[in-house]
Amino acid sequence: MIRHLLFRLGQAMLVLLAMSFLVYALMGLMPGDPIDLMAAGSPTMTAEDVARLKAVYGVDKPLVERYGHWLAGALSGDLGFSRLSAQPVAEALGPPLKNTVALMTGSLALALLFALPAGVIAALKAGRPADHALNLAAFAAISLPVFWLGLVLIMIFAVGLAWLPASGVETVGGSGGMADRVRYLALPTIALALASFGHYMRYMRAAMIGALSQDWIRTARAKGLSWPRVVLGHALRNALIPVVTILALDLGSLFSGVLVTETVFAYPGMGKLIYDAVMGNDYNLALAALMLATALTLAGSLLADLLYRLLDPRIRLS
Repeated sequence: MIRHLLFRLGQAMLVLLAMSFLVYALMGLMPGDPIDLMAAGSPTMTAEDVARLKAVYGVDKPLVERYGHWLAGALSGDLGFSRLSAQPVAEALGPPLKNTVALMTGSLALALLFALPAGVIAALKAGRPADHALNLAAFAAISLPVFWLGLVLIMIFAVGLAWLPASGVETVGGSGGMADRVRYLALPTIALALASFGHYMRYMRAAMIGALSQDWIRTARAKGLSWPRVVLGHALRNALIPVVTILALDLGSLFSGVLVTETVFAYPGMGKLIYDAVMGNDYNLALAALMLATALTLAGSLLADLLYRLLDPRIRLS
């Protein structure tokens, strides 16, 4: 297993290296650069000032040379300076990263809490009214646009009932602590969980139906094992393997792809940060944020390998 983990870590490093160069090259080919944007916003800057600043920041150098300087700094722990937030990139990433991790963790836990049992029940009642009702709920969740769902939740719980705040992270100037942050997290977490519920429920249902149709399920029943033990101890563990794969691949997209949810609820997370950094040509901030999302996807893939081994001891990591 140690050799497998070291091999996967080596693969991850190569993927991160290739991804960093690709993102850096794409951003470098975008029209304009940070110095040009600064000059456009400052009429007093002369052409000589622009040329001097480009020389100071290395913008006038070839793309490969600039990437080499960035990579050397990143390997030494220096991710550069964010032009948009006027602070080091590591400091600019901190608050949005914390906010997105809280939102992603809560929404994923809430979605799985309902989706996995619903998928198992739908598989056990396949073709019956309970299965049809759960499938209808899943398709409805898949079909509802996240921005519309978010607006509906705001209209009901924030405007109509005034139970929960409509936007933000915490009360301005307040010190409500964890309870206050949970109140502000509630609506975006519910919206994101509802948007994910349908997918996971459908995956769980399909995997469970496939597991229940296997010969070893009939063998286990023939040996006298109770139906709950067959379902939970045999079928469910095997059915979770493809679901774990989907979850691992979704980690990166959840981390960086919650822009719509964050925009609707004015929630300052990583999705909004990446969008602002790309649109503002903030190379250092955008590159670090995208590398973080890529690293999370790779970490999820590695975690999935380890979970395979726990779910089915017959699987060998080699």
